[in-house]
Amino acid sequence: MKRVFDFIVSLVSLILLFPFILLISLAIIIESKGGVFFVQERVGQFAKPFRMYKFRSMVAGASEKGPYFTAKGDSRITKVGAFLRKTSLDELPQLLNVLKGDMSLVGPRPDVFAQRSNYTQEEWDKRTCVKPGITGLAQATIRNVGGEGKRTALDLEYVDNISFGLDLKILFLTIKQVLFKGSF
Repeated sequence: MKRVFDFIVSLVSLILLFPFILLISLAIIIESKGGVFFVQERVGQFAKPFRMYKFRSMVAGASEKGPYFTAKGDSRITKVGAFLRKTSLDELPQLLNVLKGDMSLVGPRPDVFAQRSNYTQEEWDKRTCVKPGITGLAQATIRNVGGEGKRTALDLEYVDNISFGLDLKILFLTIKQVLFKGSF
């Protein structure tokens, strides 16, 4: 049921949001050189790698110009990118990942492989037994406020309590967070 829900919601969302996706793409192209999308290898279900899509929010070649993590006021973030991050619109291309089956609408956020060292083997196995999500319990409740340990605990709590009802609650809370509290 979860996969059917993910597929239908992502397909309908992509169709309805297509005009906005085109406008965002055009704004990215006009503002700075480089591609429209940022593509990065992430950890998927059962720790299999997949290519995750986001709208590019930084200057081309940003990874060669600074650290992996961005700080507030990072000069590599473009003006369009700052808006996309603030509104979480940079995440829209992940609907393609959901449509493809690499991700779900709700699940633990997909890590990069370098973050593997943040987990015990048991935590890693539990976290990767489900598909990663565009949003999750951590994003819906603490967003970018909590530390890595709190996010990990919430991701594992989600896996322990996964249900369609919990997914709907997380989607509702995420929309509320994005609309009323700002970006991730």
